[in-house]
Amino acid sequence: MVARSPRPATRGSSIPSRLRADTVSISFEFFPPKDDAGEEVLWDAIRRLERVRPDFVSVTYGAGGTTQDRTVRVTQRIAAETTLTPLAHLTCVDASIAQLRGVIGQYAAAGVRDILALRGDPKGDVRGEWIAHPEGLSHADELVSLVRSLGDFTVGVAAFPDGHPESADFAADVETLVRKADAGATYAVTQMVFDADSYLRLRDAVAARRDLPITPGLMPVTNVRQIARMAELMGTPMPDAVLSRLTAVEGDPAAVREVGVEIATELAERMLAEGAPGLHFITMNRSTATLEVHDNLGLERSSLAG
Repeated sequence: MVARSPRPATRGSSIPSRLRADTVSISFEFFPPKDDAGEEVLWDAIRRLERVRPDFVSVTYGAGGTTQDRTVRVTQRIAAETTLTPLAHLTCVDASIAQLRGVIGQYAAAGVRDILALRGDPKGDVRGEWIAHPEGLSHADELVSLVRSLGDFTVGVAAFPDGHPESADFAADVETLVRKADAGATYAVTQMVFDADSYLRLRDAVAARRDLPITPGLMPVTNVRQIARMAELMGTPMPDAVLSRLTAVEGDPAAVREVGVEIATELAERMLAEGAPGLHFITMNRSTATLEVHDNLGLERSSLAG
């Protein structure tokens, strides 16, 4: 059980300041729904998780930059209809600079001032060749610079503890994060972490170069079928220590869920004990497993009445 607990989040303090505080920052990530039924599930999760008072929440783009319009709309609605601080995703995929400026303007008009600047995966094939829009940008640090030039935004970026699929080596991953910080990024959020040592290695290497808080992404696995897809999206195999525990019980859905929550709790405890600034939960638009890990860690929760 960790000793620190998250303070009540307010929109008056910035995400970077919350990540630098002496408390655990808790945040949640959602994906945009594909239809009305999916939207109901999403908003049920948002309302349940809102009661925990996270420091911020984010809504991703679909694979290859799809669902941009729905992502923007859901992010705007979070800003307008909830007490949550939305972190707006923005990618370079299939977008001109003019189009990117337009999306940034939409966010600003909705009062959204925190943006996660990403290059994004190749359109149509997450492991395909990256081809920039002829009037667009090619790298996340360029997008960071663009966002910072357009107003009073705080900008976060992605980090890859297990290595970006296109990166030459670990040193290149560190250098990429340093360039993003030099461009104006003030914090980073990782892809989902299943190896605490990989996260800590990257965090420490970057910390030796720049003051850039890096929050680990955490996802309680509740379905073994998700594993292959996750490995594909991450561009790296799942650690054997994690995979073996999940596949050992794959015939029992309840056991898979229990083991997935256990693994996420263990990872969270280790990374928080080693000084991680917080946890960014990838929720898959569900609240229950995330809240179980949250409770396992002994983190304070506001009243769930109502």
